[in-house]
Amino acid sequence: MKLKSILMTAALLAGCLTASAQEPQAAEKANSAFVPHWYLQGQMGGQYTLGEVDFDDLLSGNAQVGAGYNFTPVWGLRLSVNAWQSKGGTDLSYIGLGKQTWKYNYVAPSLDVTCDLTNWILGYKANRVCNFGLLAGLGVNVAWNNDEAQSLRDLVYTTMLASGITPPMEHQMTKLWDGTTTRVVGRFGAYLDFNVSRRVALGLELNSNILSDSYNSKDANNVDWYFNALAGVKVRLGKLAKKPAAEPIVVEKIVEKIVEKPVEVEKIVYKEPAAQKRESLRRDIFYTLRGSDISRTEMAKVEDVVNYLRKYPEAKVSVTGYADRNTGNPTINVGYASSRAEGVANVLVNKFGIDRSRIIVDSKGDTVQPYEQNDLNRVTICIAD
Repeated sequence: MKLKSILMTAALLAGCLTASAQEPQAAEKANSAFVPHWYLQGQMGGQYTLGEVDFDDLLSGNAQVGAGYNFTPVWGLRLSVNAWQSKGGTDLSYIGLGKQTWKYNYVAPSLDVTCDLTNWILGYKANRVCNFGLLAGLGVNVAWNNDEAQSLRDLVYTTMLASGITPPMEHQMTKLWDGTTTRVVGRFGAYLDFNVSRRVALGLELNSNILSDSYNSKDANNVDWYFNALAGVKVRLGKLAKKPAAEPIVVEKIVEKIVEKPVEVEKIVYKEPAAQKRESLRRDIFYTLRGSDISRTEMAKVEDVVNYLRKYPEAKVSVTGYADRNTGNPTINVGYASSRAEGVANVLVNKFGIDRSRIIVDSKGDTVQPYEQNDLNRVTICIAD
């Protein structure tokens, strides 16, 4: 049963990632930057409490409500309240009672940490079809109404005495509890959200919960488990996205300026040429999402740097790569920024014959954001001087 569940989850995840990877490039341009936000969640489903009788005899109803906050595209916190019913079971065939089950009620609030693996691996995308993630948390389980277990325990004792067997049995229901009991419960699981819109998602969740050995009233010398399968609705609240950043080509027309000054003719004709004063040259080379290849338009900027270095043989150029903070994670973004800077340096050396000793290569990852608009930070900045 566990293997089947794992295979189904893996298949759903593969479909989700494939759908995300195949979304058209036009939709990608419509993306907006992530904004931290709250959400509410309601779910219904079933529970299986681990025991010694048949699987379907230990199934019961289950419900969960929650409220969460996504701090980043990857990480969030959720306060959930899971409740309804658990079951216990034992095989009493050796005293003629067969397989027996009992049920009891509980409520279990838990604080969960959520991790969106889709956004972590593929980068944040506001119009993504589905998101797969993991969760882990800690809470308390408050259980009550264990009367059925008490009645069965009394029946076992009566039957044993009638059969000439002296109670108690060491391995049967020796941890019977009464009234209301509270236990610490640990949780881990996975979820899959299908986004109907930016604000509404239909979701599936599987979670495993671990408690002390006394939860099902039996002494088995190991911890007790119950597993929840839930389906429900998530509603996101408040502002969800920022306005998309402007296209880089528009910005570069604004920020770039001509820095080379014409040489005055009369100084060359009538005087001994003075040492020519030069100004530094800056060119910003922009990239697509997760890209490090230099486009034809941006290559013209590289050629500007080459012309400058050829004009001033003693000049050098610093080449610094950057990555935007809202895509991927700091570890991945270090690689993006480094490959962008190295790519420019390799073109200068291999295509245009610039001596490598004249090039200073650096990478800032996403720790430095030279532009206020997020998408423009996918950039290599070249300063020749």
